[in-house]
Amino acid sequence: MGIIADRLNRIKPSMTVGINVKANALRAEGKDVLVLAAGEPDFDTPKNIRDAANKAMEEGQTRYVPGKGTPALQKAIQEKFLKDNNIKYELDEIMVGVGGKHIIYNAMMATVNPGDEVIIPAPFWVSYPDIVLLAEGIPVIVECSQEQNFKITAKQLEENISTKTKWLMLNSPSNPTGFIYSKEELKELAKVLLKHPDVLIMSDDIYEKIIYDGLQFSTLASVEPSLKNRCLTLNGVSKSYCMTGWRLGYCGASKDIISAMNKIQSQSTTSTSSITMAASVEALKGPQNFIEIHNQSFIKRRDMVVDLLNEIEGISCLTPEGAFYVYPSCDGIIGKSTTNGNEIKNDEDFMNYLLESEGVAGVHGAAFGLSPYFRLSYATSDEILKEACIRIKRACDKLK
Repeated sequence: MGIIADRLNRIKPSMTVGINVKANALRAEGKDVLVLAAGEPDFDTPKNIRDAANKAMEEGQTRYVPGKGTPALQKAIQEKFLKDNNIKYELDEIMVGVGGKHIIYNAMMATVNPGDEVIIPAPFWVSYPDIVLLAEGIPVIVECSQEQNFKITAKQLEENISTKTKWLMLNSPSNPTGFIYSKEELKELAKVLLKHPDVLIMSDDIYEKIIYDGLQFSTLASVEPSLKNRCLTLNGVSKSYCMTGWRLGYCGASKDIISAMNKIQSQSTTSTSSITMAASVEALKGPQNFIEIHNQSFIKRRDMVVDLLNEIEGISCLTPEGAFYVYPSCDGIIGKSTTNGNEIKNDEDFMNYLLESEGVAGVHGAAFGLSPYFRLSYATSDEILKEACIRIKRACDKLK
Protein backbone atom coordinates (compact mmCIF):
# COMPACT_ATOMS: atom_id res chain seq x y z
CA MET A 1 0.00 0.00 0.00
CA GLY A 2 1.48 3.35 -1.08
CA ILE A 3 1.59 6.46 1.05
CA ILE A 4 0.16 8.80 -1.58
CA ALA A 5 -3.50 8.58 -2.60
CA ASP A 6 -4.22 7.08 -6.01
CA ARG A 7 -6.31 10.11 -6.97
CA LEU A 8 -3.12 12.16 -7.32
CA ASN A 9 -2.06 9.92 -10.19
CA ARG A 10 -4.86 11.50 -12.23
CA ILE A 11 -3.43 15.02 -12.11
CA LYS A 12 -0.22 16.98 -12.60
CA PRO A 13 1.00 20.07 -10.75
CA SER A 14 -0.09 23.44 -12.12
CA MET A 15 2.27 24.20 -15.00
CA THR A 16 1.92 27.96 -14.64
CA VAL A 17 2.88 27.77 -10.98
CA GLY A 18 5.73 25.41 -11.83
CA ILE A 19 7.18 27.72 -14.47
CA ASN A 20 7.06 30.66 -12.07
CA VAL A 21 8.87 28.57 -9.45
CA LYS A 22 11.53 27.53 -11.97
CA ALA A 23 12.04 31.11 -13.19
CA ASN A 24 12.26 32.49 -9.67
CA ALA A 25 14.79 29.77 -8.75
CA LEU A 26 16.96 30.89 -11.67
CA ARG A 27 16.64 34.47 -10.45
CA ALA A 28 17.73 33.38 -6.99
CA GLU A 29 20.87 31.93 -8.59
CA GLY A 30 21.62 35.38 -9.95
CA LYS A 31 20.46 34.80 -13.52
CA ASP A 32 18.71 37.56 -15.44
CA VAL A 33 15.19 36.21 -16.02
CA LEU A 34 12.16 38.12 -17.29
CA VAL A 35 9.05 36.36 -15.97
CA LEU A 36 6.02 36.74 -18.25
CA ALA A 37 4.30 33.64 -16.91
CA ALA A 38 2.37 35.09 -13.97
CA GLY A 39 -1.35 35.82 -14.22
CA GLU A 40 -1.48 38.90 -12.03
CA PRO A 41 -1.53 42.66 -12.54
CA ASP A 42 1.64 44.51 -11.62
CA PHE A 43 -0.33 47.41 -10.10
CA ASP A 44 -0.62 47.75 -6.32
CA THR A 45 -3.95 47.12 -4.60
CA PRO A 46 -5.67 50.54 -4.57
CA LYS A 47 -5.18 52.55 -1.38
CA ASN A 48 -8.87 52.76 -0.45
CA ILE A 49 -9.01 48.95 -0.40
CA ARG A 50 -5.86 48.69 1.72
CA ASP A 51 -7.26 51.34 4.04
CA ALA A 52 -10.44 49.30 4.48
CA ALA A 53 -8.33 46.30 5.50
CA ASN A 54 -6.39 48.38 8.03
CA LYS A 55 -9.62 49.80 9.42
CA ALA A 56 -11.06 46.31 9.82
CA MET A 57 -8.01 45.22 11.79
CA GLU A 58 -8.10 48.30 13.99
CA GLU A 59 -11.78 47.64 14.71
CA GLY A 60 -11.04 44.06 15.73
CA GLN A 61 -12.59 42.32 12.74
CA THR A 62 -10.08 39.50 13.14
CA ARG A 63 -12.24 36.61 14.29
CA TYR A 64 -14.04 33.79 12.54
CA VAL A 65 -16.49 34.87 9.86
CA PRO A 66 -19.16 32.95 7.93
CA GLY A 67 -17.53 30.85 5.23
CA LYS A 68 -20.09 31.97 2.67
CA GLY A 69 -19.14 35.60 3.34
CA THR A 70 -19.95 38.26 5.89
CA PRO A 71 -23.42 39.84 5.53
CA ALA A 72 -21.80 43.05 4.23
CA LEU A 73 -19.80 41.15 1.61
CA GLN A 74 -22.71 39.00 0.50
CA LYS A 75 -24.80 42.13 0.06
CA ALA A 76 -22.01 43.81 -1.94
CA ILE A 77 -21.75 40.76 -4.21
CA GLN A 78 -25.52 40.65 -4.64
CA GLU A 79 -25.54 44.33 -5.65
CA LYS A 80 -22.61 43.80 -8.01
CA PHE A 81 -24.34 40.96 -9.88
CA LEU A 82 -27.52 43.02 -10.25
CA LYS A 83 -25.79 46.27 -11.28
CA ASP A 84 -23.13 44.87 -13.61
CA ASN A 85 -24.78 41.72 -14.95
CA ASN A 86 -28.52 42.19 -14.41
CA ILE A 87 -28.65 38.89 -12.50
CA LYS A 88 -30.73 38.80 -9.31
CA TYR A 89 -29.28 36.36 -6.81
CA GLU A 90 -30.75 35.86 -3.35
CA LEU A 91 -28.26 35.87 -0.50
CA ASP A 92 -28.51 32.09 -0.14
CA GLU A 93 -27.46 31.82 -3.81
CA ILE A 94 -24.10 33.51 -3.17
CA MET A 95 -20.89 32.21 -1.62
CA VAL A 96 -17.27 33.24 -1.15
CA GLY A 97 -14.16 31.09 -1.48
CA VAL A 98 -10.39 31.33 -1.12
CA GLY A 99 -9.92 32.55 -4.70
CA GLY A 100 -11.65 31.60 -7.93
CA LYS A 101 -9.84 28.26 -8.14
CA HIS A 102 -11.34 27.31 -4.78
CA ILE A 103 -14.84 28.09 -6.04
CA ILE A 104 -14.28 25.77 -9.02
CA TYR A 105 -12.88 23.05 -6.79
CA ASN A 106 -15.87 23.29 -4.41
CA ALA A 107 -18.31 23.17 -7.32
CA MET A 108 -16.75 20.10 -8.94
CA MET A 109 -16.38 18.22 -5.66
CA ALA A 110 -19.97 19.03 -4.71
CA THR A 111 -21.61 18.03 -8.01
CA VAL A 112 -19.47 15.64 -10.08
CA ASN A 113 -19.88 11.89 -9.71
CA PRO A 114 -17.41 9.32 -11.04
CA GLY A 115 -17.73 9.18 -14.83
CA ASP A 116 -19.54 12.50 -15.23
CA GLU A 117 -18.26 14.48 -18.20
CA VAL A 118 -17.25 18.14 -18.20
CA ILE A 119 -16.90 19.91 -21.56
CA ILE A 120 -13.85 22.17 -21.57
CA PRO A 121 -13.04 24.29 -24.64
CA ALA A 122 -9.31 24.39 -25.41
CA PRO A 123 -7.26 26.43 -24.91
CA PHE A 124 -8.33 26.44 -21.27
CA TRP A 125 -7.06 27.69 -17.96
CA VAL A 126 -4.64 25.02 -16.77
CA SER A 127 -6.51 23.95 -13.63
CA TYR A 128 -9.89 23.15 -15.20
CA PRO A 129 -9.17 19.56 -16.32
CA ASP A 130 -7.20 18.60 -13.23
CA ILE A 131 -9.89 19.80 -10.83
CA VAL A 132 -12.42 17.73 -12.80
CA LEU A 133 -10.10 14.71 -12.57
CA LEU A 134 -9.72 15.17 -8.80
CA ALA A 135 -13.50 15.02 -8.57
CA GLU A 136 -13.39 11.73 -10.55
CA GLY A 137 -15.00 13.35 -13.57
CA ILE A 138 -13.93 13.08 -17.20
CA PRO A 139 -12.72 16.23 -18.98
CA VAL A 140 -14.02 16.36 -22.55
CA ILE A 141 -11.55 18.64 -24.29
CA VAL A 142 -12.88 20.46 -27.37
CA GLU A 143 -10.16 22.08 -29.46
CA CYS A 144 -11.10 25.57 -30.63
CA SER A 145 -8.92 26.80 -33.47
CA GLN A 146 -7.33 30.18 -34.02
CA GLU A 147 -9.67 30.62 -37.00
CA GLN A 148 -12.62 30.72 -34.57
CA ASN A 149 -10.72 32.97 -32.14
CA PHE A 150 -10.23 29.98 -29.83
CA LYS A 151 -13.95 29.88 -28.86
CA ILE A 152 -16.30 26.90 -28.87
CA THR A 153 -19.07 27.01 -31.47
CA ALA A 154 -22.66 25.90 -30.99
CA LYS A 155 -22.01 23.03 -33.43
CA GLN A 156 -19.01 21.81 -31.43
CA LEU A 157 -20.99 22.05 -28.21
CA GLU A 158 -23.87 20.02 -29.62
CA GLU A 159 -21.49 17.35 -30.94
CA ASN A 160 -19.82 16.89 -27.56
CA ILE A 161 -22.84 16.76 -25.25
CA SER A 162 -23.66 13.21 -24.17
CA THR A 163 -25.92 11.57 -21.61
CA LYS A 164 -22.98 11.82 -19.18
CA THR A 165 -22.38 15.57 -19.60
CA LYS A 166 -22.62 17.37 -16.25
CA TRP A 167 -20.96 20.75 -16.93
CA LEU A 168 -19.80 23.10 -19.65
CA MET A 169 -16.98 25.44 -18.63
CA LEU A 170 -16.80 28.86 -20.28
CA ASN A 171 -14.15 31.52 -19.64
CA SER A 172 -14.58 35.02 -21.05
CA PRO A 173 -12.39 37.02 -21.44
CA SER A 174 -10.24 33.96 -21.81
CA ASN A 175 -7.11 32.93 -20.04
CA PRO A 176 -4.91 32.27 -22.06
CA THR A 177 -6.16 33.90 -25.27
CA GLY A 178 -7.85 37.12 -24.18
CA PHE A 179 -10.83 36.57 -26.50
CA ILE A 180 -14.42 37.34 -25.46
CA TYR A 181 -17.71 35.58 -26.18
CA SER A 182 -20.09 38.12 -27.67
CA LYS A 183 -23.75 38.26 -26.68
CA GLU A 184 -24.65 36.74 -30.05
CA GLU A 185 -22.22 33.85 -29.58
CA LEU A 186 -23.60 33.15 -26.11
CA LYS A 187 -27.16 33.17 -27.49
CA GLU A 188 -26.16 30.48 -29.99
CA LEU A 189 -24.63 28.36 -27.22
CA ALA A 190 -27.76 28.93 -25.13
CA LYS A 191 -29.96 27.51 -27.89
CA VAL A 192 -28.03 24.25 -27.65
CA LEU A 193 -28.04 24.21 -23.85
CA LEU A 194 -31.80 24.76 -23.69
CA LYS A 195 -32.19 21.44 -25.52
CA HIS A 196 -30.16 19.66 -22.82
CA PRO A 197 -31.72 20.55 -19.45
CA ASP A 198 -29.36 18.40 -17.37
CA VAL A 199 -26.20 20.28 -18.37
CA LEU A 200 -24.85 22.82 -15.88
CA ILE A 201 -22.74 25.80 -16.99
CA MET A 202 -19.79 27.37 -15.21
CA SER A 203 -19.23 30.90 -16.45
CA ASP A 204 -15.78 32.01 -15.32
CA ASP A 205 -15.97 35.81 -15.52
CA ILE A 206 -12.83 36.61 -13.49
CA TYR A 207 -11.50 39.00 -16.20
CA GLU A 208 -14.89 40.64 -16.73
CA LYS A 209 -13.73 44.23 -16.27
CA ILE A 210 -10.47 43.91 -18.20
CA ILE A 211 -11.91 44.49 -21.68
CA TYR A 212 -10.68 46.72 -24.49
CA ASP A 213 -11.65 48.54 -27.67
CA GLY A 214 -15.18 49.45 -26.58
CA LEU A 215 -16.32 45.82 -26.43
CA GLN A 216 -19.14 44.85 -24.08
CA PHE A 217 -19.05 42.00 -21.59
CA SER A 218 -21.87 39.45 -21.48
CA THR A 219 -22.43 36.43 -19.25
CA LEU A 220 -24.71 33.50 -20.00
CA ALA A 221 -27.12 33.83 -17.06
CA SER A 222 -27.87 37.38 -18.18
CA VAL A 223 -28.06 36.64 -21.91
CA GLU A 224 -30.47 33.73 -21.37
CA PRO A 225 -32.21 34.21 -17.98
CA SER A 226 -33.97 30.84 -18.25
CA LEU A 227 -30.55 29.23 -17.80
CA LYS A 228 -29.82 31.11 -14.57
CA ASN A 229 -30.54 28.19 -12.23
CA ARG A 230 -28.19 26.00 -14.27
CA CYS A 231 -25.37 28.56 -14.32
CA LEU A 232 -22.65 29.08 -11.76
CA THR A 233 -21.42 32.62 -12.36
CA LEU A 234 -17.87 32.89 -11.03
CA ASN A 235 -15.94 36.07 -10.33
CA GLY A 236 -13.46 37.49 -7.83
CA VAL A 237 -11.40 40.49 -6.79
CA SER A 238 -7.96 39.22 -7.83
CA LYS A 239 -7.60 40.55 -11.37
CA SER A 240 -9.65 43.75 -11.73
CA TYR A 241 -8.83 44.98 -8.23
CA CYS A 242 -5.17 43.86 -8.16
CA MET A 243 -5.81 41.61 -5.16
CA THR A 244 -4.31 38.29 -6.26
CA GLY A 245 -2.64 37.67 -2.89
CA TRP A 246 -5.75 38.53 -0.88
CA ARG A 247 -7.42 35.29 -2.05
CA LEU A 248 -11.10 35.90 -2.59
CA GLY A 249 -13.39 34.48 -5.25
CA TYR A 250 -17.16 34.48 -5.25
CA CYS A 251 -20.05 33.07 -7.21
CA GLY A 252 -23.78 32.99 -7.70
CA ALA A 253 -25.64 29.76 -8.38
CA SER A 254 -28.78 27.87 -7.41
CA LYS A 255 -29.48 27.45 -3.72
CA ASP A 256 -28.90 23.68 -3.93
CA ILE A 257 -25.47 24.04 -5.52
CA ILE A 258 -24.40 26.80 -3.12
CA SER A 259 -25.54 24.75 -0.14
CA ALA A 260 -23.54 21.75 -1.34
CA MET A 261 -20.45 23.88 -1.98
CA ASN A 262 -20.73 25.41 1.49
CA LYS A 263 -20.83 21.90 2.96
CA ILE A 264 -17.53 21.08 1.21
CA GLN A 265 -15.97 24.32 2.38
CA SER A 266 -17.16 23.90 5.97
CA GLN A 267 -14.96 20.80 6.24
CA SER A 268 -11.91 22.26 4.48
CA THR A 269 -10.93 25.92 4.57
CA THR A 270 -14.05 27.22 6.36
CA SER A 271 -13.46 30.71 4.93
CA THR A 272 -11.00 33.15 3.53
CA SER A 273 -9.58 35.86 5.82
CA SER A 274 -11.93 38.21 7.63
CA ILE A 275 -9.63 41.07 6.62
CA THR A 276 -9.85 40.09 2.97
CA MET A 277 -13.63 40.07 3.19
CA ALA A 278 -13.68 43.60 4.63
CA ALA A 279 -11.29 44.83 1.92
CA SER A 280 -13.40 43.16 -0.77
CA VAL A 281 -16.53 45.02 0.32
CA GLU A 282 -14.65 48.26 -0.36
CA ALA A 283 -13.36 46.89 -3.67
CA LEU A 284 -16.86 46.12 -4.93
CA LYS A 285 -18.61 49.18 -3.52
CA GLY A 286 -15.84 51.81 -3.67
CA PRO A 287 -14.48 53.87 -6.60
CA GLN A 288 -14.05 51.91 -9.83
CA ASN A 289 -12.34 54.53 -12.00
CA PHE A 290 -8.85 53.05 -11.54
CA ILE A 291 -9.88 49.96 -13.54
CA GLU A 292 -10.17 51.96 -16.77
CA ILE A 293 -6.85 53.67 -16.01
CA HIS A 294 -5.22 50.26 -15.63
CA ASN A 295 -6.92 49.04 -18.81
CA GLN A 296 -5.45 51.92 -20.79
CA SER A 297 -1.98 50.80 -19.67
CA PHE A 298 -2.82 47.22 -20.63
CA ILE A 299 -3.97 48.34 -24.09
CA LYS A 300 -0.70 50.18 -24.69
CA ARG A 301 1.29 47.15 -23.58
CA ARG A 302 -0.86 44.75 -25.58
CA ASP A 303 -0.44 46.70 -28.80
CA MET A 304 3.33 46.99 -28.33
CA VAL A 305 3.77 43.27 -27.62
CA VAL A 306 1.52 42.16 -30.50
CA ASP A 307 3.37 44.42 -32.93
CA LEU A 308 6.82 43.30 -31.77
CA LEU A 309 5.93 39.60 -31.82
CA ASN A 310 4.47 39.82 -35.31
CA GLU A 311 7.80 41.20 -36.53
CA ILE A 312 9.53 37.94 -35.54
CA GLU A 313 9.87 35.34 -38.28
CA GLY A 314 8.03 32.15 -37.32
CA ILE A 315 5.68 33.79 -34.80
CA SER A 316 2.22 35.20 -35.42
CA CYS A 317 -0.02 36.80 -32.81
CA LEU A 318 -3.69 37.79 -32.83
CA THR A 319 -4.77 40.88 -30.89
CA PRO A 320 -6.58 39.89 -27.66
CA GLU A 321 -9.81 41.62 -26.66
CA GLY A 322 -9.41 41.42 -22.90
CA ALA A 323 -7.47 39.96 -19.94
CA PHE A 324 -3.70 40.57 -20.06
CA TYR A 325 -2.25 37.73 -22.10
CA VAL A 326 -1.16 37.13 -25.67
CA TYR A 327 -1.33 33.63 -27.13
CA PRO A 328 0.95 33.65 -30.19
CA SER A 329 1.49 30.78 -32.59
CA CYS A 330 5.04 29.46 -32.83
CA ASP A 331 4.20 27.08 -35.65
CA GLY A 332 6.91 28.63 -37.82
CA ILE A 333 9.53 27.80 -35.17
CA ILE A 334 8.73 24.10 -34.83
CA GLY A 335 11.27 21.93 -36.63
CA LYS A 336 14.10 24.44 -36.41
CA SER A 337 17.30 23.67 -34.50
CA THR A 338 19.40 25.52 -31.94
CA THR A 339 23.09 26.27 -32.42
CA ASN A 340 23.75 23.13 -30.34
CA GLY A 341 21.82 21.04 -32.83
CA ASN A 342 18.77 20.47 -30.61
CA GLU A 343 15.52 20.41 -32.57
CA ILE A 344 12.56 22.51 -31.40
CA LYS A 345 9.95 19.76 -31.63
CA ASN A 346 7.03 21.49 -29.88
CA ASP A 347 5.98 24.61 -27.99
CA GLU A 348 7.37 23.27 -24.71
CA ASP A 349 10.80 22.90 -26.30
CA PHE A 350 10.50 26.47 -27.54
CA MET A 351 9.66 27.85 -24.10
CA ASN A 352 12.51 25.91 -22.51
CA TYR A 353 14.83 27.28 -25.18
CA LEU A 354 13.71 30.87 -24.52
CA LEU A 355 14.20 30.46 -20.77
CA GLU A 356 17.61 28.82 -21.02
CA SER A 357 19.06 30.91 -23.85
CA GLU A 358 17.60 34.35 -23.21
CA GLY A 359 16.01 34.23 -19.76
CA VAL A 360 12.40 34.76 -20.92
CA ALA A 361 9.80 32.74 -18.99
CA GLY A 362 6.45 32.08 -20.65
CA VAL A 363 4.03 29.15 -20.67
CA HIS A 364 3.85 26.63 -23.51
CA GLY A 365 0.54 26.09 -25.27
CA ALA A 366 0.28 22.39 -24.40
CA ALA A 367 -0.32 23.46 -20.79
CA PHE A 368 -3.54 25.09 -22.01
CA GLY A 369 -4.53 22.20 -24.23
CA LEU A 370 -3.70 23.68 -27.64
CA SER A 371 -0.40 23.70 -29.53
CA PRO A 372 1.76 25.09 -31.08
CA TYR A 373 1.24 28.29 -29.08
CA PHE A 374 2.61 29.99 -26.00
CA ARG A 375 1.25 32.44 -23.44
CA LEU A 376 2.92 35.63 -22.32
CA SER A 377 1.48 37.99 -19.73
CA TYR A 378 1.76 41.69 -20.50
CA ALA A 379 0.86 42.67 -16.93
CA THR A 380 4.30 44.13 -16.36
CA SER A 381 6.26 47.24 -17.30
CA ASP A 382 6.76 48.51 -20.84
CA GLU A 383 10.51 48.21 -20.37
CA ILE A 384 10.39 44.56 -19.37
CA LEU A 385 7.99 43.72 -22.20
CA LYS A 386 10.12 45.47 -24.81
CA GLU A 387 13.27 43.76 -23.57
CA ALA A 388 11.50 40.37 -23.53
CA CYS A 389 10.43 40.77 -27.15
CA ILE A 390 13.98 41.79 -28.13
CA ARG A 391 15.27 38.64 -26.45
CA ILE A 392 12.64 36.42 -28.11
CA LYS A 393 13.60 37.83 -31.53
CA ARG A 394 17.26 37.27 -30.80
CA ALA A 395 16.59 33.68 -29.78
CA CYS A 396 14.51 33.02 -32.89
CA ASP A 397 17.12 34.58 -35.17
CA LYS A 398 19.70 32.11 -33.86
CA LEU A 399 17.62 29.10 -34.92
CA LYS A 400 18.44 27.29 -38.14
